[in-house]
Amino acid sequence: MQTDPAQYIRDTIRTVPDWPKPGVQFRDITPVLQDPRSFRVLIDLFVYRYMRQRLDLVAGIDARGFIVGSVLAYELNLGFVPVRKQGKLPFRTVAEEYALEYGNAAVEMHTDSVRPGQRVLLIDDLIATGGTMLAASRLLQRLGANVAEAAAIIDLPDLGGSKAVRDSGLPVYTVCEFETGPEHPEP
Repeated sequence: MQTDPAQYIRDTIRTVPDWPKPGVQFRDITPVLQDPRSFRVLIDLFVYRYMRQRLDLVAGIDARGFIVGSVLAYELNLGFVPVRKQGKLPFRTVAEEYALEYGNAAVEMHTDSVRPGQRVLLIDDLIATGGTMLAASRLLQRLGANVAEAAAIIDLPDLGGSKAVRDSGLPVYTVCEFETGPEHPEP
């Protein structure tokens, strides 16, 4: 039996209703990661897309972007750099704030994470409103990187994040998409 790899990944993602709050349909990637076949299919989708892109680094967004990003970097024989939530890195850092529904948050990186001119793939598990992805992209650009593309497993297009990222001039690739309904999917 032959299956579309992206559809296979989409079918493996678990939907958890009413988590972390009533009305939210949380898209859980852990079943994809738990199963060796689906995890391999997921990583292979990204590897085949980026193997000839002449990238220098993969930057993964805290925390699920670390899982996919580090494995992808290994498979592509590239370095991996983390984009962390503020206050989690021990060395000199630079931060970029972004708006949440109620307040602000920030992501940060070590000041020596990238060198000027390096081509970087930015990856996370999901694009919802796009705030984290846009902040991480701005942060990489401030450090001199050229962000080649923003990638994620899941796009929630009705929340407008992937459109906002594209509107910023950054290409976007996602494996699959889900409609979210009226509520925001991020805690």
